[in-house]
Amino acid sequence: MQLPDGFKRIVLHLARSKTHPEGSARFGYELVVPLTAEGRIDAALWATHKADCRVRRFRNGESDSLGRVVHRAGGERGARWIFDYDRSTEFDDEAGYRLGDHVFAPGEYVSIRDEENEMHTFRVVTVTDAA
Repeated sequence: MQLPDGFKRIVLHLARSKTHPEGSARFGYELVVPLTAEGRIDAALWATHKADCRVRRFRNGESDSLGRVVHRAGGERGARWIFDYDRSTEFDDEAGYRLGDHVFAPGEYVSIRDEENEMHTFRVVTVTDAA
């Protein structure tokens, strides 16, 4: 199935941190989500194509985790974006910090709270059309 215009494939790599002073391309995410012309997640297009919005988490030495990108009520501004790897639970596997406000463009940074409740910063490496 062809995705509508506006859907992008976004690759995030771990940014510099105490444990990875140079960052790491071996820890990150690949997202397929719709973006607005400004580069922000398009919640309206997401709402009509929820099943097409997905995430792949990759970590050195672990199998990839595949899931959905979900917009849920709650959070600071009344809604938040989460990565759901297990549809059988209501547990939010990972949550982005204000992902709806961020511009997804190469060189920009986003923060994601992992399943251990630790916040990590990731750098946007590429944004390409999702085919």
